Amino acid sequence: MTELIFREAVRADLPAILALLADDVLGVTRDTPDVDEAYERAFADITADPRNQQIVAERAGELIGCLQLTYIPGLGRHGAERALIESVRVRSDLRGQGLGRRLMEWAVDQARQRGCGLVQLTSDKSRADAHRFYRALGFAPTHDGFKLSL
Repeated sequence: MTELIFREAVRADLPAILALLADDVLGVTRDTPDVDEAYERAFADITADPRNQQIVAERAGELIGCLQLTYIPGLGRHGAERALIESVRVRSDLRGQGLGRRLMEWAVDQARQRGCGLVQLTSDKSRADAHRFYRALGFAPTHDGFKLSL
């Protein structure tokens, strides 16, 4: 099997990242694979922020997965920083091969090495398969999340 590489995304990765985000039952209603000014601005903001990382998984020169990793400072938990994982995707034709597990384990290890006190994520209530996946990785559904669309 070809080596899987995890790295911070560069601008040239943006079209492939957007394709991953849109290649999803919920993502198709929220995102488009077309790079526009809003996506350009968001990517520039993420890459300019030292507490944000857009991570990609690459195999044999192809981008096959991604996630966003954000480090949040806080006073709770005795000032422990926490890591937030968002927008986890693996290319649809490659799901079920353990690539998502490897990507998530890599992200958790990055948070551990940074000294974070916990890793958190949210997942839409309709994503039963994702919930099983996160539980299998050791994540526990300890809180209810609330969102307000603006």
